[in-house]
Amino acid sequence: MTVIDPETRTDWVPEAGAEDDAEDMPLSMRLSIADTLTLGNATCGFMAVYFTTTGILIPHLQGSQENGMARHSAATAVILMLLAAIFDLCDGLVARKLRSSPMGAELDNLSDLISFGLAPAYFVLVYGMVADDAHQRVAAVAAIVVLLAVVLRLARFSCVALKDGTFQGMPSPFGALTVVSIVLLELPFVPTLLAVIGVAWLMVSRVEYPKPRGVLAAGMLSWIVGAMGLLAAWAFDAPGGQLLLQTGCALQVVLGAVIPLFATARRVNTFRGNRREARTAQLP
Repeated sequence: MTVIDPETRTDWVPEAGAEDDAEDMPLSMRLSIADTLTLGNATCGFMAVYFTTTGILIPHLQGSQENGMARHSAATAVILMLLAAIFDLCDGLVARKLRSSPMGAELDNLSDLISFGLAPAYFVLVYGMVADDAHQRVAAVAAIVVLLAVVLRLARFSCVALKDGTFQGMPSPFGALTVVSIVLLELPFVPTLLAVIGVAWLMVSRVEYPKPRGVLAAGMLSWIVGAMGLLAAWAFDAPGGQLLLQTGCALQVVLGAVIPLFATARRVNTFRGNRREARTAQLP
């Protein structure tokens, strides 16, 4: 770039340096702050799979009777999924405030697939292998259903344009946390399986969910931090930790069931209101 000094009227050429190196780098290869947060999301999802494998599955296959280690590993895996949800929430906020690279959307989808598709599906699969009343092959089918639901939801999110402020279908972070909460409730196998499949259906449904912005984003962040505290209390066998965990998981499941009901009721009321206005307009 050539700059002309207004006083001397002579050309000034900056020295080659970092700026030239940055200009030589393709725009699509530059990571923004939001992209870094998105990569943190993917890392948390992978580590959740790691702790589920090393702390729950492998000790079970080796015949270990150490329940404390399994509890700690399960809590760590779920806390990592919660942390991935925080990264997912923050990268969107940062991208709107600052900027995102051209590959930001693709990074976000790939990271969400790891943290909210693979990690919870694998959690369900391992549950089917270690739970006393579970059936491994049936649990594997449920895990595949969860994974495919997230894949379809993320693909549709990239292709379908919706009105601003809403998601179509349960957001994958919310769905993943609901699936994990159902497993942690330690219900009988059949109700657990049906509830997990129900969440998978909600993720690919046409039910509209509000995007976490403003007060809703702050509330969601507070809820996630509170869930981390419940998991920590349960992992370290704190007094009442089991009851607190079950209460938190039950609230997550209830919230996952109530939001679609409210959304459906609002959609029905809007449809009825539009029909009523149309009939009124047709009257002489």
